[in-house]
Amino acid sequence: MAEILKFVYAIILFLSLFHLSASQDITGRPCTTDADCPVSLISRDMLRTIFLCIKGVCTKFTEVP
Repeated sequence: MAEILKFVYAIILFLSLFHLSASQDITGRPCTTDADCPVSLISRDMLRTIFLCIKGVCTKFTEVP
């Protein structure tokens, strides 16, 4: 019984974390300057993601090394 509850708890926790990460879309955020957009990120495959303010909207670009 306790193992089933632990399993259900783990599944709920995993699904809630997945939902939070999937719901946070950074592109499309209104901005006035590049400073209003998120900081650049470097992914696992060493691709640099840059966010720039273009026409009042944060736009995502990927820079290949």
